Amino acid sequence: MTSGPDESSVRVALRIRPQLAKEKIEGCHICTYVMPGEPQVVLGKDKAFTYDYVFDMDTQQDSIYTHCTEQLIDGCFEGYNATIFAYGQTGSGKTYTMGTGFDVNIGEEELGIIPRAVNHLFKGIEERRQAATEQGRPVPEFKINAQFLELYNEEVLDLFDTARDFEARKQKSNIKIHEDANGGIYTVGVTTRTVTSAAEMMQCLKLGALSRTTASTQMNVQSSRSHAIFTIHLCQVRVCSPDNNDNVTDNRLVNDSEINEFETLTAKFHFVDLAGSERLKRTGATGDRAKEGISINCGLLALGNVISALGDRSKRSTHVPYRDSKLTRLLQDSLGGNSQTVMIACISPSDRDFMETLNTLKYANRARNIKNKVMVNQDRASQQISALRTEIARLQMELMEYRTGKRMVGEDGIEGINDLVHENSMLQTENNNLRVRVKAMQETIDAQRARLTQILSDQANQTLAKGGEGNEEIGNMIQNYIKEIEELRAKLLESEAVSENLRKNLSRASTRSSMYGGPGSFSSALLAPENEASDVIEMAKKDLEKLKKKERKKKKRYRTGAAAEGSEEGEDADGEEDDFDMAGEETSEESDSEELEEKENFQADLANITCEIAIKQKLIDELENSQRRLHTLKQQYEQKLMMLQNKIRDTQLERDKVLHNMGSVESGTEEKAKKIKAEYEKKLSSMNKEMQKLQSAQKEHARLLRNQSQYEKQLKKLQQDVAEMKKTKVALMRQMKEQQERNRAAECRRNREIATLKKDQRRAEHQVRQLEAQKRQQELILRRKNEEVTALRRQVRPVSGKVNRKVSLPEPLQEPSHHRATPGRSSPVRMGSIYLSRTARAKWQSLERRVSDIIMQRMTISNMETDMNRLLKQREELTRRRERVSRKREKMAVEGADADRSLASLNEELESLSANIDYINDSIADCQANIMQMEEAKEEGDTVDVAAVISSCNLSEARFLLDHFMTMAINKGLQAAQKDSQLKVMEGRLKQTEINSATQNQLLFHMLKEKAEINPELDALLGSALQENGDDSSSDESTPSPATEALGILKNLLPQARRRTTTQMELLYASSGDLSCESAAGDFSAPLLPLSERLEGLADMQGHAVGQTPDREQTVFPSAQSSRPAGIGVINPVTAPKSSRGAKLQCVYVAEGHTKPVLCVDATNDLLFTGSKDRSCKVWNLVTGQEIMSLADHPSSVVSVRYTSSLVFTVSTAYIKVWDIRDSAKCIRTLTSSGQVGSGDTCSSVRSLSIPPGESQINQIALNTSGSFLYAAAGNAVRMWDLRKFASTGKLTGHLGPVMCLTVDRLGNGQDIVLTGSKDRHIKMFEVAEGAQGSITSSHTFEPAHQDGVESLAVHRDVFYSGSRDYFIKKWDLASKQLLQQSASAQADWISALGVVPGSKVLLSGCRGGLLRLWHTDSLAPLGEVRGHDSPINGLATNSSQLFTASDDRTVKIWEASGSLEEGVN
Repeated sequence: MTSGPDESSVRVALRIRPQLAKEKIEGCHICTYVMPGEPQVVLGKDKAFTYDYVFDMDTQQDSIYTHCTEQLIDGCFEGYNATIFAYGQTGSGKTYTMGTGFDVNIGEEELGIIPRAVNHLFKGIEERRQAATEQGRPVPEFKINAQFLELYNEEVLDLFDTARDFEARKQKSNIKIHEDANGGIYTVGVTTRTVTSAAEMMQCLKLGALSRTTASTQMNVQSSRSHAIFTIHLCQVRVCSPDNNDNVTDNRLVNDSEINEFETLTAKFHFVDLAGSERLKRTGATGDRAKEGISINCGLLALGNVISALGDRSKRSTHVPYRDSKLTRLLQDSLGGNSQTVMIACISPSDRDFMETLNTLKYANRARNIKNKVMVNQDRASQQISALRTEIARLQMELMEYRTGKRMVGEDGIEGINDLVHENSMLQTENNNLRVRVKAMQETIDAQRARLTQILSDQANQTLAKGGEGNEEIGNMIQNYIKEIEELRAKLLESEAVSENLRKNLSRASTRSSMYGGPGSFSSALLAPENEASDVIEMAKKDLEKLKKKERKKKKRYRTGAAAEGSEEGEDADGEEDDFDMAGEETSEESDSEELEEKENFQADLANITCEIAIKQKLIDELENSQRRLHTLKQQYEQKLMMLQNKIRDTQLERDKVLHNMGSVESGTEEKAKKIKAEYEKKLSSMNKEMQKLQSAQKEHARLLRNQSQYEKQLKKLQQDVAEMKKTKVALMRQMKEQQERNRAAECRRNREIATLKKDQRRAEHQVRQLEAQKRQQELILRRKNEEVTALRRQVRPVSGKVNRKVSLPEPLQEPSHHRATPGRSSPVRMGSIYLSRTARAKWQSLERRVSDIIMQRMTISNMETDMNRLLKQREELTRRRERVSRKREKMAVEGADADRSLASLNEELESLSANIDYINDSIADCQANIMQMEEAKEEGDTVDVAAVISSCNLSEARFLLDHFMTMAINKGLQAAQKDSQLKVMEGRLKQTEINSATQNQLLFHMLKEKAEINPELDALLGSALQENGDDSSSDESTPSPATEALGILKNLLPQARRRTTTQMELLYASSGDLSCESAAGDFSAPLLPLSERLEGLADMQGHAVGQTPDREQTVFPSAQSSRPAGIGVINPVTAPKSSRGAKLQCVYVAEGHTKPVLCVDATNDLLFTGSKDRSCKVWNLVTGQEIMSLADHPSSVVSVRYTSSLVFTVSTAYIKVWDIRDSAKCIRTLTSSGQVGSGDTCSSVRSLSIPPGESQINQIALNTSGSFLYAAAGNAVRMWDLRKFASTGKLTGHLGPVMCLTVDRLGNGQDIVLTGSKDRHIKMFEVAEGAQGSITSSHTFEPAHQDGVESLAVHRDVFYSGSRDYFIKKWDLASKQLLQQSASAQADWISALGVVPGSKVLLSGCRGGLLRLWHTDSLAPLGEVRGHDSPINGLATNSSQLFTASDDRTVKIWEASGSLEEGVN
């Protein structure tokens, strides 16, 4: 057993509790999904988390214990510490999982982790004692202690202390936490109970659990209000188990002894039941419960910080804040220390707890990265014995390796593995492979031999059968002969191969003996040429070896000499004087270049010689190989000749034997004998031919031996060439040595120069340090002087005003002289502060950006969470309402009175409620997905390491940052106070509005009561409405009031009162003739309706209106305009004059409210956005006809406005403000033309026409079709913004003049097409792919260009139109990029706006003269013109049914088309 530390990761298990009955009743959906067969859970739609174990809602307690805790208990018996703790929100099932909450009715299968662990522990003790008794070993001794702590309000309390009462919790605890020398944590002052059985342990656990602090909250009836830690200490003394059973022979003395060695192991097991994290607004905790919740969250926050510091790879080197909380201090061993740790994260599956579930999953995901250093807890004697045993085993293994030759010591004293071991293993592998191959080949040979025998015997039988002499005995005899012949032939071939190998070995031995002059060699006459050739080859080899050795020695001598001389010259250079000039440097450079060339030439010559030597060496090797081949061929021919002679002799013997046998056969078989004789004669003739061939080959071999003399001459010539090359190489080496000496001299000169320069540099650095020290001293003196001056000024207190004047008058006269006297002293201080503030400012900017990003991310997530909570409340209300309706339906079905009609209406209501609930569920799922996306973006966008920036600051930078943080905090506090005051004012207005609304509802209800006296049906409906409203208000406070219900009833029963142009106040005072009531209608304007309904309303006004005359109706709108508050805009209907009633394009409404010209307009089906020179952008409701809000505080005129998904983008000078209009008009981002992003409203709200340096005027903005990218025409480029990250991705470049207009379309492949028009008269097209970044150039420039600047663009399907200052409108094809048509002098002035009329093939153009002209989109034929405004038209926008034009006359006109405009306006 080893005691060294081992890396062990914290294992994390996830448990999902089942849904509660209350959650099911309230309609909560399940937002978690467990992947089958994988330890992975999916939250929401697609956010996956992976852990070590994942337990779904139907998992039993037994399975959780088996996977998570069983191994930890077994590890405790081996001396390892263990910890298991449960974490999660309140009510997620932590106490149930751990088993610290006891219930009388709990079953065996529902027992938690702690009771099961206690039973497992004592069962393991009993098994180990029994096993030792059976094996005859000493029984191990166990001692078990238990502690039970509670961490309540950051105070450690002892749950085993029976004398403790409730009041003692409020007092300071006497329990102390300490750390031992090994880093282990222990407590002092805690009651420790020694237990001997599982029942006793369970009794202690029950006693402590009942003493634990619990309370009830809105989320959990029995909520734990403290963290509980139940600790089991296990100490065992057992016999050491021998580790090295294989080394019995090497350790006989130890094994023969009868002495038993004992070891002491200790382990502690922490069972931690953490209190649940909770939100006060959800738990509804107040008083002590709120304090407890805050304390719980503080402890969990400290635990999260520890987990982050240990789990985040980038923060592992930083400080781990264990001492921030007593909880983390107690668990210091478990997190990053000596413990095997398992964390069980308990979560709720309901979507109502989505945010808590998400935080728990992220918390647990970080814990997986923690690495603990696990080691066995032994006493010192056991540790030493274990270490010695390990050392003995290692030394015995090492000794065995030395004995077997596996390990060896080299010449340099370094140990290593013998090469023979590797070679032996390789040879063994190869030998095994060859054995398998030989076995397979032998089987193949046997099979082929049997097949050949069969074929030959078949052929012989067929031959005999053809002659009519076939006989079975003769066939068998022939087959046996053939088989015997084949076997003999195989043996002959094998013996020939063996003989050939033996001859080769004999020839090698004879060659060696002849070389060394030994006895037993062959005759010198036969081997003379071979010996001579081998002698020549040996001499050549020796010469080459000598040559190589000389070359290596010279290279080594050259290197060592150069290094030694370089070091000597360098030492001499340090002591010499610095007397070198520029002329010497120039000559040294020239000589260096010449020396380099000479050196390169020498190296090339040396390389050539080396190459030639290698070639000669190859030639010698080839000659040597040819000699070997000749010798081998000679031996082969001799052996083959002998083999053939033996074969002839054997064949003759066989022939004689066969003839002898044939003679003994009867005379009837003579013909058969003749045939066999003829066959053998044929064989004999073929063998003779083969022998002749071999004899010719022998002659060729003799000829080759004669040619051997030529080879010897060639070998001598090669040796002479090698000798000449050696001489040349020696000469080259001599020249290289001389060149190296010259190089060393040049290098010495350079070293002297470098030493001189280093001395100068050191002298300069010393001067700089002196100047810096002098500067610091001057700064200190100056600071001290300033402090003395300020102190003296404070001490001087003038007694009267005269004295004050006398004292203060000379100061301005003295200060200039003082400043003039020390100009040089203040300048370095100012320059130093400027230099110092640059880096500090850069750090401050990075920190400020990071803080702003964090605020924005958290604010966005908070808003999303608020929306989700609102949707959850709405779902709860609808679920309750559906339950009431279903109960009502059941009640009606039981009563049976008027059942069919009532049940049908109730069924319809249930269906609508179910549809609403489904819609809200979809909205909740979308909101959860958005929250997950924001969380992922927050993790990806964490690029600035705040801790690294702060740690890199020096003292002055820290002061600078602290100053700016103070300023920012004050500013933010001031802004918050201002917002609070504004909020209070708005709340007051809201209360006043509610009071007015209640008053009006009461008046309306009284009027309906008066009407109900006349109409009994209305009276009955009013009574039922009141009853239903009373029932609803008793259960839900947010249901509509009786007046609202009655208003709906009145609308259904009084059709004569449903004129679309009447307002709520007119309906209220319809029967009265008081004109003062009519003036009150100014607060409610008519809704915007289609033209047909508007004309119908006008007809109703002119005809039979109830209780009103046409004269009175005409006075409504002037009174409305006069009574509306100043600055609040309203959209008024326009009565068409009789002369223009036949026109197909009519102005139906006018939006008034701006105080200066309106420059831009954008619209949806419900909202209208207008920007003006009055530095504001107004948002209008097209349904109610009122201004919703005004987006003000722009630095100058608002020149462009765009809207997408609750975000409004407004342009003023070089800034783009991004407004979130969901809750209130709030600027959330400020984008600049240079690509900078500011959080909130960063541009000045003071009117300013100047553009900051580095910025440029933004003329127009456009959004792509999906609303994810924004394009801004800034200067002569277009800036691109990714609205998903609010980051600039690049710009579109290519124009020479400012870009005045742009529009965006989308291709089928997902690319954005950006069309831009500029003052340089050109129109360019840019293709922007998804994810494109950087500078993008135009893909096409449309020709011919306009004659003046382009002012407007409009896209319609596959074509687009351009309007210019040259009064032309041009039509272009996007596919072919060609000009299709153009209209000359389309307007009488600049064409400032273009747009396509919705639902028709009509192009609308507006000019600075105020005229609107209509053109056919296909032919550009004019269809007519309309006087739109009396002032220039600045902007044009459309929605699905209306046109909007903005003008200098401070109004926006709303136009509608009746009929087809393609035939003309009139």
